[in-house]
Amino acid sequence: MSKRPAPHPSGRSPERPPAGNATYEMEVMGVQADPQSGAPMVFLRGKQDKRELAMFIGPFEAQAIALPLQGVRPPRPYTHDLMLEALHRLKAKVKRVAITGIRENTYFASLVLDVQGQELVLDARPSDAIALALREDAPILAAEAAFARSPRPAQGAGERGAP
Repeated sequence: MSKRPAPHPSGRSPERPPAGNATYEMEVMGVQADPQSGAPMVFLRGKQDKRELAMFIGPFEAQAIALPLQGVRPPRPYTHDLMLEALHRLKAKVKRVAITGIRENTYFASLVLDVQGQELVLDARPSDAIALALREDAPILAAEAAFARSPRPAQGAGERGAP
């Protein structure tokens, strides 16, 4: 198995933080609807420096993130549970995820797998990567570039918990 990143369907390679770019281990604080737009957001905070990162996500992704945060295991597997089960049966596990940056108001992430001792890097949406990391208890990292334009919730957004 090669250590090189898997090719992306678009032909570009998965995002990686540039060499020398600082990364920060993050914790997921929760998901909440933005008070102005109603769109779901996921909130992360640096474990060491307490920097915050907020990203708009879809409603299904919000639920996929909220379930493991609440300790809920659905009676039947959801998509992320199924993906994790498939990875485990193929002798792979989620090693870490990295939110690598933002371009044109879109965040990018890498899903780093350990496949029988070899590292495999896949391009992923941050919300999917976070949902998998929470289920696997894998570290969530954010590159410095990801903090460039993190949206701020509207005033009065209150506590950042699950909806």
